[in-house]
Amino acid sequence: MTKQTAPTPSEQWDDIEELDDSPDSDEEQGMFEHYGLTVDRGQSLLRIDKYLTAHIEGASRHRIQLAIDAGYVRVNGTVIKANYKVKPLDEIKIFLPYRRRGFEILPEKMDLDIRYEDEDVLVVNKPAGLVVHPGCGHFTGTLLNGLAWYLGRSQGPDAPDDRMGILVHRIDKDTSGTLLIAKNDDAQAYLARQFFVHSIERKYTAIVWGDMEQDSGTITGDIGRDPNDRLRFKVVEDGTGKHAVTHWRVIERLGYITVVECSLETGRTHQIRVHMNHIGHPLFNDSRYGGDRILKGTLYSKYRQFIDNCFEILPRQALHAGTIGFIHPRTHEKVTVSSGLPADMTALIEKFRNFVSSRQA
Repeated sequence: MTKQTAPTPSEQWDDIEELDDSPDSDEEQGMFEHYGLTVDRGQSLLRIDKYLTAHIEGASRHRIQLAIDAGYVRVNGTVIKANYKVKPLDEIKIFLPYRRRGFEILPEKMDLDIRYEDEDVLVVNKPAGLVVHPGCGHFTGTLLNGLAWYLGRSQGPDAPDDRMGILVHRIDKDTSGTLLIAKNDDAQAYLARQFFVHSIERKYTAIVWGDMEQDSGTITGDIGRDPNDRLRFKVVEDGTGKHAVTHWRVIERLGYITVVECSLETGRTHQIRVHMNHIGHPLFNDSRYGGDRILKGTLYSKYRQFIDNCFEILPRQALHAGTIGFIHPRTHEKVTVSSGLPADMTALIEKFRNFVSSRQA
């Protein structure tokens, strides 16, 4: 592991990623609750941690103190220290690592593919099809239920806020790969800060339609919700989107598809899927962005049958979160964790290799 310094509080407060509460969303993003408060005219001088604990329902003083230490609290536009005392009419803005409440999280025994673990951090290789946390239509069988069992925890609707604050980010239900988890509040605040300033290393492997013209490139395009379909996102140019940057390089060319590695500079909802679709190379079998039909190749029935077989081999978008790198919350050393391609993506690549070889023979 390489020694690195921890990120400093960001001055770009507008760069917090937008949240989407649907379970099949959020490619990868830090999850924050945002609060804005104005201190009453008659308020006496009071330490800000005590003030916020009294005014934010369900937030412990320890959690507030962690947010202050991480630089998540601003008063009148300025990052403050823990000993700051609020004054009448102070304008306070605070971001807290997200806590999902109001329902019961029951432990469920689940086989977890753990790639890294210590007293503070856990990295799991999530299989495709597994929802990360409970939500509308998914109240059991989620990764969070499995983590509750593994960590020996449970949470009811009225549980204190220090019970299940372990998710630092999310990936799509049908995206496989590495997921970073904090095992305590201190680790969660420290890791969330790295997502906040975009210092987390994130590399994905994607299989896209078409032969990329270049060997590498960068896609820069603001991402916003598609006004014609609230479940989709698109690159927008009207100033309503969130800044997003994806770097990519070709790993292997396989005729009508290309295997690429994508590195995220930002972490917007569906970022890789949106950016690749924007440049004319949707992810293979990505039904939401049009990749679940033949976009490149011939019209012959034999080829159509071949692609149908490929869709059966990989019945989801061809995207895998292969590597995540972060500064450890206790040691302050760089930790990088990787997971190899899952069997369905490997089988698809091998099938296309054989297809290309047969055409060249």
